[in-house]
Amino acid sequence: MEAQSSSTLLLSRKRRRDGSNGEAEEGERFGKIPRCTVGLRHPAPFADELEPADSKAYKRVSMEEAKRGTPPERPVRVYADGIFDLFHSGHARALMQAKCLFPNTHLIVGVCSDDLTHKYKGFTVMNEDERYDAIRHCRYVDEVVRNAPWTLTPEFLAKHRIDFVAHDDIPYSSAGSDDVYKHIKEAGMFAPTQRTEGISTSDIITRIVRDYDVYVRRNLQRGYTAKELNVSFINEKKYHLQERVDKVKKKVRDVEEKSKEFVQKVEEKSIDLIQKWEEKSREFIGNFLQMFGPEGALKHMLKEGRGRMLQAISPRQSPSSSPTREERSPSPTFRLPFFSKTSPPPSPPHHSGARGYLISEDDDDEDDEN
Repeated sequence: MEAQSSSTLLLSRKRRRDGSNGEAEEGERFGKIPRCTVGLRHPAPFADELEPADSKAYKRVSMEEAKRGTPPERPVRVYADGIFDLFHSGHARALMQAKCLFPNTHLIVGVCSDDLTHKYKGFTVMNEDERYDAIRHCRYVDEVVRNAPWTLTPEFLAKHRIDFVAHDDIPYSSAGSDDVYKHIKEAGMFAPTQRTEGISTSDIITRIVRDYDVYVRRNLQRGYTAKELNVSFINEKKYHLQERVDKVKKKVRDVEEKSKEFVQKVEEKSIDLIQKWEEKSREFIGNFLQMFGPEGALKHMLKEGRGRMLQAISPRQSPSSSPTREERSPSPTFRLPFFSKTSPPPSPPHHSGARGYLISEDDDDEDDEN
């Protein structure tokens, strides 16, 4: 029931649409899916730990029936086998494709033992127990077969009630055969998947061998002994010396980078200072010219002050022409008091003879002129 619920959950999620192998079409991307906390809570069980299957005769389903969809109580049982050493994303993608071959799939994964693997393929990095455990914790796996056979026999297929075998379509030559899946293909039970290019167990091992010195030095630095790493005394000292040299080189590079950053910052600041100085100098020169230039404000101020000083020092000039007698307004005549018309006025004290008793401003002017 738990395997069926996980299968239903996987089918309900949005996944790559390719038809058979589940690989995404070129240019197609996943859309965002809502967060989901539902998932498998336990590793996949081992086949030899499960209860015996139903005693009824097992009848395989055809490819058409499997693609069309089977009832929930009758999932399509797909088998995929391998070594699965250094379990990586290529293995997980292959199992995902096998799980997504049909709408209702129960995925059984067979893992070969160390003895069988060392005999036909070579030495492994992980032992069989580690490889079994790695497969159990893959989310696409529903059941694990330990000590799986190298070549699938009809008895093994019937025992585990297998409908289809999933593997890449490249002929797999081993154990004296050009293709160990040839009889499976002839029986119509083969379901092809696609390999993930660029990653494999052999590629990972090649990287480790290529960078052997780097990884040995890293593990020595992390506390592993030379004996644990199978490194001689001389090589151990050599690796330690290389580590010290690399640290010195790293410090030198750090100093160079910091000095470059410092010089770059100084250059940037100097450029900013020069630009600000140029702006201020232009502003200062402009203000200086406005004040002290040929037509500056100071010249106008001096001219204006000089004019005011000359005006204050020099006297006012008399009018060039005075109005004539005719142009003058007639002065009003007035009669001196206490004098009558019949009696002549007395003579002034300083003048001997007076001409009359009528005095006007005109007469005064004439007297001034005389």
